[in-house]
Amino acid sequence: MVNRKALFRYAFERYGTDADYLWPRYPGYAALRHPGKGGKWYAAIMDVPREKLGLEGEGELDVLNVKARPAQVAALLHEKGFLPAYHMNKVHWVSILLDGTVPLKKIGELLDASYALTQRA
Repeated sequence: MVNRKALFRYAFERYGTDADYLWPRYPGYAALRHPGKGGKWYAAIMDVPREKLGLEGEGELDVLNVKARPAQVAALLHEKGFLPAYHMNKVHWVSILLDGTVPLKKIGELLDASYALTQRA
């Protein structure tokens, strides 16, 4: 199963970025940002109650939000393990369930694409 530790290790090895915990009220929410002061986000990971995601069951589930092109977001929403972005623009962002449904390779590809889409010109 893909977990936070694996994602954070991937982001550090690939981009040299660490998770940035910005909200004391939400200690399970972290942003992945481009290097440098005030870098733009390229992903966010959050522990979200299942009911807020429209899922059955109790407890929280980790999700990863990544940016994608609108056509890709629409296509991903037809695949298992993807939901409309939690707390983000639902046209340009998508939430990936970190419950083992989506393999790390695919998550890595989407994280790479999100990083590229959010780079400053």
